[in-house]
Amino acid sequence: MTFGSLFSGIGGMDLGLERAGMECRWQVEIDPYCTKVLERHWPKVKRYGDITAVDGSGLERVDLIAGGFPCQDVSFAGRGAGLAGARSGLWFEMLRLARILRPDYLLVENVSALLVRGFGRVLADMAAIGYDAEWDRIPAGHLGAPHERERIFILAYPNKGNGTEGLGNKQNGTKPIFAGSHLPRLPFWVQAADSFIGVDDGIPRGAYKLAGGGLGNSVAPPVAEWIGRQIIESMDSQ
Repeated sequence: MTFGSLFSGIGGMDLGLERAGMECRWQVEIDPYCTKVLERHWPKVKRYGDITAVDGSGLERVDLIAGGFPCQDVSFAGRGAGLAGARSGLWFEMLRLARILRPDYLLVENVSALLVRGFGRVLADMAAIGYDAEWDRIPAGHLGAPHERERIFILAYPNKGNGTEGLGNKQNGTKPIFAGSHLPRLPFWVQAADSFIGVDDGIPRGAYKLAGGGLGNSVAPPVAEWIGRQIIESMDSQ
């Protein structure tokens, strides 16, 4: 599977999806510091800057578009502007590119506060462009991190209108990606037993020296990897 990355940051989501067996074809990231990190670790991947200036027709079509749009206006630490805010409102740019490229899957990440500050709108926007979705709140600690770092992940896919599409449909025998029965519950020290530095988020130690300033907003790679593997497994079962 191929994927394109929006709001790439230092590449936590990208690293996880690659570990699951997917191939990154392009990244979109405006921050100069984060861009340097991406250039170092993905030197052959095409990169774009300001998402508002990206013409979707010029992007290579990929199987999956993944990204965590800015959370500042959604987070409880912010002022609560939600999707009307200048930062979190960039969700609509992600939606625009999804509408143009029509990927088979759209993976969206954000803080759990989105559930009460825009979640319904996000689902409605996806439905408006013909996508169904499933979602769950996944703490990074469930996949080995020594902290909770709970985030909501939404996985959307085209709705063909006949009630038989999607990953969690009983009629075609596929299982939901976020079924609670198969979401791992690992003790936090599984990955951190060796060292809390460079292992807790699943990011290689060598990347920490360069990426330090971008870690706060990064997706924990083990979570993205787990989701990627569930997607591939579900596809193989169809």
